[in-house]
Amino acid sequence: MARKNKILVPEAREGLDRLKARIANSSNPSNAKYEVAKEQGIELNHGYNGEIRAKDAGKIGGSIGGNMVKELVKMGEEKLREQYKRK
Repeated sequence: MARKNKILVPEAREGLDRLKARIANSSNPSNAKYEVAKEQGIELNHGYNGEIRAKDAGKIGGSIGGNMVKELVKMGEEKLREQYKRK
């Protein structure tokens, strides 16, 4: 069962999808998990992947989510630096 996190600001979906694609070096956000799996040497098929180990699924999702959080924090820090310099 896929878990969908609810985005608090629905208008942010497009930006988050672009970030996800950029993090995974993919042109399409829906292919991000396949790109990450390929980079990590994990076989992930389009469609049902019930046979995949939880450890491998965690590596894929954790890599995407963790890198997205790191990038968002970095972007926030840069924005704060810019605002601080203006004062």
